[in-house]
Amino acid sequence: MVPLEAIVPAAQNNINTQFILLEKGKIMWDGQNKMCLGLVADKTAAVHLQLWGEECEAFEAGDIIRMENGIFSYNKNNLVLRAGRRGKVEKVGDFTMEFVETPNLSEIKWVPDPNNSNKYVQHSVISPYSRIFPPIP
Repeated sequence: MVPLEAIVPAAQNNINTQFILLEKGKIMWDGQNKMCLGLVADKTAAVHLQLWGEECEAFEAGDIIRMENGIFSYNKNNLVLRAGRRGKVEKVGDFTMEFVETPNLSEIKWVPDPNNSNKYVQHSVISPYSRIFPPIP
């Protein structure tokens, strides 16, 4: 299991992590597929989670979710964590997990690593918190 702060954008399904679902957005349709976004976090960072199909109804705010073989990549100009075709997400508990809402890794501009074009590095912070799920004052 890796902490969220350790994930970087990549085209590989290799992220094994655990987090709490803080908020879940409305279900939308992408062609014939259901899709929704959520805000998830652990004690190191937060990130936007993309759920597809049955995953949209399977989870609610407060659920602790384990992801196996997930991917952190761009989907329609949004940087999201998702299970993808080869990964899976499952509920493993609820309501009792330490978390932070910043930094939000989906709100960071990433650029190719000048020393390794197969990797990305953080360039700048777009917003310290989620712009999709802003914090309640």
